[in-house]
Amino acid sequence: MDIIVKAEKKPIQRVIPIESPSFISEEKLQQAGNPALLFAEPRPLAMEIGCGTGDFIIQMARQRPDLNFLAIDIYNKGCLKTCRKIDEHRLANVRVLRMEARYLLTRFLEPETLQALYINCPDPWPKKRHQQRRLVNRDFLDLVGHFLAPQGEFVFCTDFADYARQVAELFPLPGFDNCLGEASASHLEGYPFSKYMRKFRESGLPLHFIHHRKSTHFHGNRIAGSAYPMNVDLRTTGHGGAP
Repeated sequence: MDIIVKAEKKPIQRVIPIESPSFISEEKLQQAGNPALLFAEPRPLAMEIGCGTGDFIIQMARQRPDLNFLAIDIYNKGCLKTCRKIDEHRLANVRVLRMEARYLLTRFLEPETLQALYINCPDPWPKKRHQQRRLVNRDFLDLVGHFLAPQGEFVFCTDFADYARQVAELFPLPGFDNCLGEASASHLEGYPFSKYMRKFRESGLPLHFIHHRKSTHFHGNRIAGSAYPMNVDLRTTGHGGAP
């Protein structure tokens, strides 16, 4: 007798149309050709990978009106909530893209474009067999170095001590200068907290910050957009991000 096994249906993310002028579709980005052209006022460019619901990027954009910010996430709901906050605060220096980080970097950005790159509480992939899926590794730091401007900042924050240790052990790395004087720190003065980071800190649990600056002596490998490996899981949003 044949046994019929019904396949378990995976939940499908409902895509809510985002009408905000702060939201940039891939089609609009392709038309612009360069992310720097998405803004009315030309300013140096910075990026947050995994913006969640926008708490961090809103604060950072208000702190640094001298910069234009790209806030990226792969989750539609997070992008929608971020856009609403941008519009409520009438911020002209933030654009939101629903796009994978490495795809955006290698397909659309010019080398040495970014003044800063922020990654706050990305998916830690805590199971040992999954840890190769973590976003930040040596290949990714080579990519970061390629797109950071000289003296550009790389800031990484996680609530997972194991992930912080793994990233810290990637340094010292030629072309990067440590801004902390130690491998990692539990606090960065003036650094905004996302809702998730604030909740974690208020619970008395530690956060781990890694902060480096690209030196003028960086000599990385040339990165070709079609050559960068994409055969990895592309979920890079923070695990405390959008539901």
